[in-house]
Amino acid sequence: MRFDNQRRNNNINTRKLVSKQRSIIVSVAGVLAAAFSFSANAIEIETPAVALTGVPMTYTVSAAMPGESVSITVDGESYNASADENGQAEFSDVAIGAAGEASVTASAGGASASVNVRVIPGWVSVLPAVMAIAIALTLRNVIPALVLGLWLGATALQSFTMKGAGLGLLDSFQVFVRGALADSDRASIVLFTMMIGGMVGIITRNGGMASIVLAIVSKAKTAIGGQVAVWLMGMMIFFDDYSNTLVVGNTARSLTDHLKISREKLAYIVDSTAAPVACIALITTWIGYQIGLIDQALGTIDGLADLQAYSVFIHSIPFSFYPILAITFVLLVSSTGLDFGPMYKAEVRARNGKVKPEMTEALPALEGEELSPKDNIPLRAFNAFIPIIVLIVALGASLIILGEGETLTQILETTEPYKAMMYSSFVGVLVAAALTIGQGILSVHETIDAWYGGLRATLFGMIILVLAWSLSDVTAALNTASFLVTLLAGSLPVALIPAIAFVLAAITAFTTGTSWGTMAILMPLIIPLSWAVMVVHGIADPSGMHIMYSAIACVLAGAVWGDHCSPISDTTVLSSIASGCNHIEHVRTQLPYALLVGGASLFIGTIPAGYGLPPWISLLAGVAVLYAVLKTFGRRAEAQA
Repeated sequence: MRFDNQRRNNNINTRKLVSKQRSIIVSVAGVLAAAFSFSANAIEIETPAVALTGVPMTYTVSAAMPGESVSITVDGESYNASADENGQAEFSDVAIGAAGEASVTASAGGASASVNVRVIPGWVSVLPAVMAIAIALTLRNVIPALVLGLWLGATALQSFTMKGAGLGLLDSFQVFVRGALADSDRASIVLFTMMIGGMVGIITRNGGMASIVLAIVSKAKTAIGGQVAVWLMGMMIFFDDYSNTLVVGNTARSLTDHLKISREKLAYIVDSTAAPVACIALITTWIGYQIGLIDQALGTIDGLADLQAYSVFIHSIPFSFYPILAITFVLLVSSTGLDFGPMYKAEVRARNGKVKPEMTEALPALEGEELSPKDNIPLRAFNAFIPIIVLIVALGASLIILGEGETLTQILETTEPYKAMMYSSFVGVLVAAALTIGQGILSVHETIDAWYGGLRATLFGMIILVLAWSLSDVTAALNTASFLVTLLAGSLPVALIPAIAFVLAAITAFTTGTSWGTMAILMPLIIPLSWAVMVVHGIADPSGMHIMYSAIACVLAGAVWGDHCSPISDTTVLSSIASGCNHIEHVRTQLPYALLVGGASLFIGTIPAGYGLPPWISLLAGVAVLYAVLKTFGRRAEAQA
């Protein structure tokens, strides 16, 4: 697979920016030798910012003559290689046994160069990520966790002194955050996500989305029909979880109250369709964020840097067992009318006329008029349908036009997804704005306000993403992946890597309440670790890529699962607010369902898939087991009303 030249150049520039901070390059000009020998050239040594004890590192000698014999001595051990056609000799398996200062000396022909490299214990390289996870669990806030992890990593690259800590703090912002923003591909992801958010703001404010929702709910006449209608609404508003939650919850509440469906059931349907749909749909406000994390992690691995992150994401979708099974289980519960546990009791209460929980508290009003249609405007479904369809068509057309090859697979593997996303999101916003202003629904000023309102909802996620990119750059400079490879690659069962990723993501998301923050912390670690273990087991080829795809899917899916179970999750809170449900009651009634689906995803989907079982078989088996459990333990609320 090839990468477009622009992306390759951007990646090279980013590596150079980090390399300037982390590598010591010493040039020694062999002036006298050059006067007497044609082969005596000035040579340069490039070393890691820091070396890790016992971990193989790469040292590069450049500016030698092509084909010339090059030797390097590191900590008393000598290594030999021949310079390639560019005059470079790479030594990739050089390990240093003790921490401290190590001397690196290189010679080629009559020239030589030497430099000292700082060596630190390997476990120090994982401290930034460990600190980020620990602080996120403690403070239940991912922003300070990422900032402090970034600072620790930048300090490790300097020195563990007062001066080093001060320089590390400054480098955290000036070098790594700036570097994360400077890359054009990363900027494309940020702009794409913001433009999608802006389009959502416009089609929400102009009443288009509300019209779609009302058209669906008007067909529901029974409790089962009402639940299925709410599920359908959640599926249709697939491109943003916040918009899904707020629009569906607020719009469907009057219908579900009329049909005597409990507020807890409404909150569950809203919560368990919003994030799962946004996580796996091909055009959402999540896609740019997820692709950005995947691309960053792939770029740190030799042999995978040319993989298209978008293509990798698409290949991972069949392994996203929790989102797929969660959506399916909501449909099973809604269409059968069967419930168990606390949800069954809530539904019995609702059928008897009490749709609200007994302990309903005063719920805060949703902030911002941009979250609801403007008053006294016509609700026309095409005002939402047309921009969404244009967005989808524009993305598909752009991907095909920008790609090369005779088959669709070849085209998608060689296309330029970042350009395609930029084109389609921009066109989608323009169409939404033109429809809204052209019909006089909103003025130009009101349309811009609606666009900004939707865009503003993405800013917090973009801050997390930039910090995650920065932390990823720090861990790459510290060679964290190399340490994990040395530590775990030989002993970790390759088939269980996806399951481990799923559990870690679920725990982190549950305790922090954020799926995006969980993805940001774990993705840069799981992808390199998965590849390293695949290399050790000899399956770093197409036959073993299901491990990589499954591990990526499990980070995303586990984050959504933990987020669903967490009482401090933002989407869980929003679901309670939008549905008019007591928050604790929503968590209490949803938790058994989420745990059941999560367990099925792990034991029926992820683990068997790690051993090579095709994901479609696991999905069918998972659906069958969930249906069997529901039929065995579920009861109809009407029978007890």
